[in-house]
Amino acid sequence: MRIAFALALVAWTTLAVSPLASPTASMQSPATAPGWPGGARMALSLSFDDGRESQVTAGLPVFARHRSRVTLFVVPSAVERRVDGWKQAAAAGHEIGNHSLTHSCSGNFPFAREKALEAHTIERMRAELVEANGRIEALLGVRPRTFAYPCGQTFVGRGRETRSYVPVVAELFLAGRGWLDEAANDPAFVDLAQTLGVEMDGKDFAQIKSLLDDARARGAWLVLAGHEIGADGRQTTRVAMLDELLAYAANPANGIWLAPVGDVAAVVAARADRPTAP
Repeated sequence: MRIAFALALVAWTTLAVSPLASPTASMQSPATAPGWPGGARMALSLSFDDGRESQVTAGLPVFARHRSRVTLFVVPSAVERRVDGWKQAAAAGHEIGNHSLTHSCSGNFPFAREKALEAHTIERMRAELVEANGRIEALLGVRPRTFAYPCGQTFVGRGRETRSYVPVVAELFLAGRGWLDEAANDPAFVDLAQTLGVEMDGKDFAQIKSLLDDARARGAWLVLAGHEIGADGRQTTRVAMLDELLAYAANPANGIWLAPVGDVAAVVAARADRPTAP
């Protein structure tokens, strides 16, 4: 009896001190194998908002020299100002996403006061997203399958009449990307209509590297979001950082699958272990 008790005590002690049994280890490990293409340990998507001219003039050469594809979320009026450049982006294989018809945000932003989300309805938002899709397709010959919420805001209306337009995005698009989020996406859990997007404007590679390390440890999907592309400045993703990041992602030893938002979302959507809506 004493021998049996001693053996049980040894077994319990070994399990208690085992790294596999520690809460920290279980929190750091992905619950399931990520299953990314090519055996990659994480997925990475680079995305840029608004259809800013620097994405064409400064960004396309950077992406070309690294043979990388990104997602460019545009509003139709921005595309119209430089159609040839945006056609070049689409022809190079970059994903063209929808960033709404008028970039409507809360009227607390002075620039958005005349198109405030507080004055929108679900019906108006659906109509605007459909119109934006049609205009982008007419201009560039591609129909967006992903969307980025302007200002990262997902509501319409005010007070008791406030409504989420996430269901509309889920209806019209494969994925909807947020803004100023703080984490990578768990492929076994993420609601694709509310895909987390982490800011990369103003950051150097060391800051981005810490995000990559965390995502890789969890087998997660990191979606980076930016605006201008240049040397430095407000809402600017630095060319120097992009050069380091894209070279790092291209090295197979680093276990990164770099792909546009829509490509990764399609792989995530096909996972058999994803939760379904109640």
